[in-house]
Amino acid sequence: MSASVNSSSATVNKFLNGINDNYGGVVVQMNEPMDPQLFASLLKSSISHWRQQAKKGVWIKLPIELANLVEPAVKEGFWFHHAEPNYLMLVYWIPGGANTLPANASHRVGVGAFVMNGKREVLVVQENSGRFRGTGIWKFPTGVVDEGEDICVAAVREVKEETSIDTEFVEVLAFRQ
Repeated sequence: MSASVNSSSATVNKFLNGINDNYGGVVVQMNEPMDPQLFASLLKSSISHWRQQAKKGVWIKLPIELANLVEPAVKEGFWFHHAEPNYLMLVYWIPGGANTLPANASHRVGVGAFVMNGKREVLVVQENSGRFRGTGIWKFPTGVVDEGEDICVAAVREVKEETSIDTEFVEVLAFRQ
């Protein structure tokens, strides 16, 4: 179910369409252009309807093409949860008080590679950029895991990017936070 409501169907449907999530909330995915005033009206009646249904969190996914609907949502009490290059996720907590909506991701995953050859020599590098550039400090090859990338693949990739050396991942030596 999506929240695609156009002007002609707005007189029939007084609410935004949404999908119930597994946590007592509702997810609305906007797909079609809509007049901001119509959206504001539908949003108000929808929140009232969801409140009567004892819903908790409301998530509205707005594609970048529908950025004109951000202002009415914010005026109704929604706030930004997260943004991606092609959409913005807005959230609203119906019950009041402290909300239990999960926070957006707040960290990156980095890798460092300990590389040893058959002669038991350890590979170290000096940075061409970054905070250790030009300091004369030697270190293990390091980098950041790309979104959706396996940490093992990332370690091999970072070594290749920094040294042009092909390596084989063997095992995780440590984790740190």
